[in-house]
Amino acid sequence: MWHDVKMLNAAAGTLLGLFVLALLGGGLWWLAQRPMFTLQEIRIEGAGAELRRVNASTVRSTALPRLKGNFFTANLGAVRAAFESVPWVRKAAVRREWPNRLVVTLEEHVPLGTWGQEGRLLSEQGEIFVANLAEAEEDGDLPEFAGPDGSEKEVMMRYHELQDWFASVNLEPDAVRLSGRYAWTVKLDNGMTVELGREQTSSTLKERVARLVAVYPQLVARLQDRIENVDMRYPNGMALKAGGLALGMGKTK
Repeated sequence: MWHDVKMLNAAAGTLLGLFVLALLGGGLWWLAQRPMFTLQEIRIEGAGAELRRVNASTVRSTALPRLKGNFFTANLGAVRAAFESVPWVRKAAVRREWPNRLVVTLEEHVPLGTWGQEGRLLSEQGEIFVANLAEAEEDGDLPEFAGPDGSEKEVMMRYHELQDWFASVNLEPDAVRLSGRYAWTVKLDNGMTVELGREQTSSTLKERVARLVAVYPQLVARLQDRIENVDMRYPNGMALKAGGLALGMGKTK
């Protein structure tokens, strides 16, 4: 081997290359530790809109203590996770900005209503999140939602359908509930509760609401604002409770 000049040259070249790489690696590590790359600023901006509910004090107390490293060594995945743990933050995107800055773009949850009895909120994307209810209701009281685990998006979509279905009689859902047996109940902004039952076909609920909407003006004319409950689970009629009295209209089982 020692008399093989080509092999000796190849071995020497390999050792030299490794030595140079080690020098470069050490130099880069030394450079990366220089004070000029210590993070000096974390700029926070909204994703396409001004941030309404994420504030500096919440970020300082929740996200910043979890950040480690400098411009080169900061783990962007860990930074993103730290910011996504801040109340009201739905998503975070992080990028480096030379030489010592991180830019964090945040998307906030937009509350649609409350969910269940545990102080949770349902977002306009149909996602459950936890935040301060008083902050969520700054623009007014929120509708109430409830349903089995995993039904959040279904309840959200049903709420928007009910808004459309009741719009012709100027009624708005205040609460939408899907029971454990998958029966629907809606409470309207006039205080009236409507039992819609289970969705037997894709048009069952829409047809039941349409029957109620068709006679609602006559009901109001006769009973005024005393309607407390309407049961629409009958195929050809309905049951009413108004002023403490139970009434039936064309009701058949």
